[in-house]
Amino acid sequence: MSEDIKQDLSLEQVIEHIRWDEAGLVPAIIQDASTKQVLMMAYMNRESLRRTLESGETWFWSRSRQQLWHKGATSGNIQSVVSASYDCDGDTLLVQVNPKGPACHTGETACFFNEIVVEGQVSVSGEQPAAAISDRFAVLGELEEIIAKREMERPEGAYTTYLFEKGLDKILKKIGEEASETIIAAKNADNDELRMEVSDLIYHLLVLLQERKLPFDDILDELSRRHERPRRD
Repeated sequence: MSEDIKQDLSLEQVIEHIRWDEAGLVPAIIQDASTKQVLMMAYMNRESLRRTLESGETWFWSRSRQQLWHKGATSGNIQSVVSASYDCDGDTLLVQVNPKGPACHTGETACFFNEIVVEGQVSVSGEQPAAAISDRFAVLGELEEIIAKREMERPEGAYTTYLFEKGLDKILKKIGEEASETIIAAKNADNDELRMEVSDLIYHLLVLLQERKLPFDDILDELSRRHERPRRD
């Protein structure tokens, strides 16, 4: 049974539950808590896990340098821990984080950017496979990832960068404006205008969720729970 590390186990009990390899290490998968994108994989030993849980930021063990390393200590790209768990066998960790900057030393958001084309599928750099096309809401996930990347990298001149730099009040003001414009477009029975205003509203709502570090998956889960409740109609 998979157990969340944040449950009522002491740190020493957690360490005893982990199946360390012969070198005293365990692989740790690092995932963006908001977008669910897998950012990187590194190794932890007992001390780096201890420091991760106590500091709330990721620490790893470098096999090449044979020393502990604090992610972002020199680059500033720290990873704030949201949750940590281990798998059913106790031999792999999953750490969900809020990253501040790229995870990869190359400057890429995530380390997994070297694509391998699977036979029978189309490269993600080309046309999407049929399964992706059939997903009506895939664009929302893609937009969520782009917004998260904008927040981390803050490219100069980008509108999303501007919103994050201005902060919560500005984002909320824009949501209010877009909601009002959506109402006006609907009252005017102008579907072309309504389509554009609703799109703007959804975009700004996703920016708000990223600013508040509330994953869109949590919204979908809430909608699912409401759908499963007994209907009164």
